[in-house]
Amino acid sequence: MKFLIVDDSKAMRNIVRRSLRQAGYGDHTVEEASNAKEACDLIMSHEPDLVLCDWNMPSMTGIELLGVIRESGSQVKFIFVTSESSVPIRHQAAMAGASCLVTKPFTPEDLQTAIARTMA
Repeated sequence: MKFLIVDDSKAMRNIVRRSLRQAGYGDHTVEEASNAKEACDLIMSHEPDLVLCDWNMPSMTGIELLGVIRESGSQVKFIFVTSESSVPIRHQAAMAGASCLVTKPFTPEDLQTAIARTMA
């Protein structure tokens, strides 16, 4: 499986990468993007199986990124990994085509459960 981690924080990308390893995905391909534009380019050119994306990023938010990639026709699986967790945010994410939302802080088990549910 090929993962794409999208977050403007290098530290958070490292945390997600480490959590993927701890959740049993250490032998899978993991790419990173530090912003939504970079992520969009990688999604179109490298076709990851799953995107793990922050909601709040400068220039283009995660929800805006999801809209752009859905408009392009991509049906890549998409999970938000974010501190946003309100009911309206969860509803907006689901309506835009996200599989689920993992709230920061999270455990490797939280991530593993979300990935298993998304990829089932």
